[in-house]
Amino acid sequence: MSTEIRQLEPRAVWNKFADLNAVPRPSKKEERVIAFMKDFGASLSLEVIEDSVGNVIIKKPATVGMEDRKPIVMQSHLDMVHQKNNETIFDFLTEGIEMHVEGDWVKAKGTTLGADNGLGVATIMAVLGSNDISHPAIEALFTIDEETGMTGAMGLKGGLLSGTILLNLDTEEDDEIGVGCAGGIDVTAQRDYNEESTPETKIGYEIEVNGLHELLGLGLIDKVDVQNEDPKWPAYKKYFMHGTSHHMGLDTHDFGALKSPMQANMVFTVEPGIYIPEENMGIRLEDDVVIQAKGSPVNLMQNIPIEIDEIEALMNSN
Repeated sequence: MSTEIRQLEPRAVWNKFADLNAVPRPSKKEERVIAFMKDFGASLSLEVIEDSVGNVIIKKPATVGMEDRKPIVMQSHLDMVHQKNNETIFDFLTEGIEMHVEGDWVKAKGTTLGADNGLGVATIMAVLGSNDISHPAIEALFTIDEETGMTGAMGLKGGLLSGTILLNLDTEEDDEIGVGCAGGIDVTAQRDYNEESTPETKIGYEIEVNGLHELLGLGLIDKVDVQNEDPKWPAYKKYFMHGTSHHMGLDTHDFGALKSPMQANMVFTVEPGIYIPEENMGIRLEDDVVIQAKGSPVNLMQNIPIEIDEIEALMNSN
């Protein structure tokens, strides 16, 4: 691990991020990082809990003078999106992320960096390890498998936490605070399709996400892959690792009752995404729709160019 990462400020956060990124932590394969977090909490002589699904909770008492304040839950997820460039030789199950500083950016060598949500985890670790920050009682909640199903958050049982305020450190904006918390919903849809030949002069980025049939048709996976798949990590997840929809509200990822029927005025994203590491290509398209009491949802993105011809016309207009 490059020492230049550990010299960045605030050092407490970047050093914890460097420690964390040395531990393999792909989604669905979080055993090592779970053990790492439990050892970290134990090294501070703090109460450590691993729940039935693998979430880790570390509790730190309030500092002197803050005992009467409301307990705070600080939450981030342990897993990371594990993708690498086609020419990169790397095993996410056994190797830590190789980081370096490039100008104003911290980057990884040929792989995803793991800042989502590693920097959130590292920030919480820095607070837990500090002895000069005044704070109420803290319950640090580190969930698993956020990127491919949110099974950690959904499997969290009541009674393990007493805090009434939750700070979710997983956002795209570092200068904004959203009222809400992370949430998501998976939608599985299938339909028939007609193949069209693509002119050689066109770049193919028009996609339909309907499950296994398309991946089989494209030759990205075969029937053997499906027959031998891990039930916890189906074959199609290699290319469709994200959910296709989630609630929207005051925050980009707002909380919603995942198993409740849709109601009028609820807002959802519709965002199929396919990532093909062999081609160094990823595509993710998004519509934001408002559920209506009757009829089809209203697409808030209906005037945003999304089709091939629309995008090419927009590019050529300049």
